[in-house]
Amino acid sequence: MLQFPPWKVILIVLVTLMGALFALPNVLSEKQRESLPGFLPSSPAKLGLDLQGGVSFLLSVDSDKSVTKQLNDLLRDVRSRLQSTRGDDRIVYTGLRVDGESVLFKPRTPEMIDPAISLMRGLNEPIGGPLGAASIRVNQAPGGEVEIRFTSDKIDEIRTDATKQTISKLGPRLDPNGIGEISVQPQGETDIIVEAPGESDPERLKRIIEQPGELTLNLVEDNPTIVQDALRTGRPRLGYAIIPSITGEQLLISTDPIIEGDMVRSAQQGFHPENNNPIVEFTLNTRGAKLFGDATAANRGKRFAIVLDGVSQSAPVIRSAILGGSGMIEGQFTRESAEELATIIQAGALPADVRVEQERLVGPTLGADSIEAGAMASLIGLVLVAIFMLIAYGLFGVFAVGSLFANILLIFGVLTGLGATLTLPGIAGIILTIGMAVDANVLVFERIREESRNGRSPLSAVDVGYQQALSTILDANITTLLAAAVLYTLGSGPVKGFAVTLAIGIFTSVFTAFVVTRWFTVMYLRGVRPKKLPI
Repeated sequence: MLQFPPWKVILIVLVTLMGALFALPNVLSEKQRESLPGFLPSSPAKLGLDLQGGVSFLLSVDSDKSVTKQLNDLLRDVRSRLQSTRGDDRIVYTGLRVDGESVLFKPRTPEMIDPAISLMRGLNEPIGGPLGAASIRVNQAPGGEVEIRFTSDKIDEIRTDATKQTISKLGPRLDPNGIGEISVQPQGETDIIVEAPGESDPERLKRIIEQPGELTLNLVEDNPTIVQDALRTGRPRLGYAIIPSITGEQLLISTDPIIEGDMVRSAQQGFHPENNNPIVEFTLNTRGAKLFGDATAANRGKRFAIVLDGVSQSAPVIRSAILGGSGMIEGQFTRESAEELATIIQAGALPADVRVEQERLVGPTLGADSIEAGAMASLIGLVLVAIFMLIAYGLFGVFAVGSLFANILLIFGVLTGLGATLTLPGIAGIILTIGMAVDANVLVFERIREESRNGRSPLSAVDVGYQQALSTILDANITTLLAAAVLYTLGSGPVKGFAVTLAIGIFTSVFTAFVVTRWFTVMYLRGVRPKKLPI
């Protein structure tokens, strides 16, 4: 335990020095940070919402939209299966529709009901793999109809996936470059917490969060008789829908889109080549470009509508096949609103409706007060601990205080290097680890003191003291680390911040208490060779 060959000494110095260098950006000005070497962080530790100020949203996810989409997909699969029947096995049907949480259709004759049920059961895809629970139930409904219904397990899976996918879509929407500090975390089964430190325009965030962002390209029906009849009755024929446009015109469009939003590869703000107005330019992926090219080649002279969230943004006439796989969305945009829309389209449509249930603003003044209070609490705690260690253990207390400062440097170095966010509970975690580091030193020193009183030599007392205290300290820190892991896994926001700093502090405190302090002690013993320990 008391052997420190040169390579160990070099390693201790390098680790401590790297911690100090990585923590350096926290005390430098922005101009000074620009001159730092490339391997060092270029910015200080990120401050959380409670320290920097900003806005926090509690969102609720209404997954009914996702269930409806899955039902419509199921309806298309049912239609495809029915249309694939041929000859004597052909199933003729009427009334195919989504009704509530079921897909229904009526075979033309009673003899077709059983074959239809057998055919529909082939649509079952077990949840989670071949051995999973059934995803659909197929039954004969009253009136000679066949009913296909999702099982409760499948509905639960759809709703859970909707929340997960919503979180994955909101992240790129709110932080398209991936370098911001916006946090999007689940809260329970159907809620989401969004925290945006330093955000000064919460209304902009709310627009981005709540806009579905569902983009489709649909063919427009321009036959005057069909259009007028649909507008007059308000009941368009099957496969068509009436939608508004930004110009005020009512359009009759096909409900089977040529292109859907998930076929968009990229979107960005641009300017119209003729009038220089802000527009949104988009590029389709390979599959989307082919479908778009085929559709425009087959429908020359017709119009297609660029539909965003159920409203037609424009409906140009197809003059020729559009083979480039790109297009643009015109509208009454400002440059900022076009950039917002491009970001939303790039991230993709939300699979579920999202509503802001709660909004909490934290002013920068409150954040500054929190930083000041946290810094003061840390300083007072450090001073009190240092005084206690010096009074209780004398020179060995000096070694412990030196390792405490190394511990703090390492914690801030790791936080800054990882780009972790420091929150007020995180500061509490740092204060706690300071206490834990001291606790480890106290256990060792008390053991050394006891061995010294039992008549052991200074070197022997120190060696035995560290050996016998090691298992106790490791057990305590491992159990605390497990608790931090649970907090990080199950917690959110500030709780995660506390768990992160606590976990980092556990590793650094064990290193400083058992390596740095021991090194200080060994250097003293070998340099001074005291006959009695000053402890």
